[in-house]
Amino acid sequence: MSLFVTFEGPDGSGKTTQARRLVEHLQARGYSVIYTREPGGTEISEQIRQVILSPRNKAMQREAEVLLFSAARAQIVAELIRPALAAGKLVICDRYADSTMAYQGYGLGLDLAGLRAITRFATGGLVPDLTFYVDVPAEIGLARRHRGATNRLDQKDVAYHTRVRNGYLALAQAEPQRIVVVDGTRSIDVVQQEIRARIMTELNHRRSR
Repeated sequence: MSLFVTFEGPDGSGKTTQARRLVEHLQARGYSVIYTREPGGTEISEQIRQVILSPRNKAMQREAEVLLFSAARAQIVAELIRPALAAGKLVICDRYADSTMAYQGYGLGLDLAGLRAITRFATGGLVPDLTFYVDVPAEIGLARRHRGATNRLDQKDVAYHTRVRNGYLALAQAEPQRIVVVDGTRSIDVVQQEIRARIMTELNHRRSR
């Protein structure tokens, strides 16, 4: 049974931890699961990731940032995600196209319609079946991130990250059937329980069709 699930959230929201724990949970129950991330997931996409996130690349233009993310996305969709779905696997991806809308659209102020067109071209119109948006205020997310290594995007100010969060909430409001908003300020276990319950509902629904 194929299913394409993505995890989104501001930096420091805990989405990566939640995605990995969900993968372990599903694999333990016999599901064939592919876990990957954006940008990255393939050799070419990982190389692009290094360019995008390097703190050395402070002169990167907004348009260049969008196109690099989209290039990495085009590669992972064609090389990894579509083949896995065609083989009947569950694909869980840490970030996907909603990140472009939130970070480059709402965060950097680029044209949303233009970003949607670029994304459709890069992905061939592939949209997740289900998206978990792990929500935390920008200040909390940044405080968590700054405990460890930071990348170029982490170095942006709180106002930018607040616009990103507000963008995510706007996306969720526009697509409530696909995007599930999860309160990431709670404990890891409580958040994971909510996510597991929701995805099992989705899987059971598909199985009964």
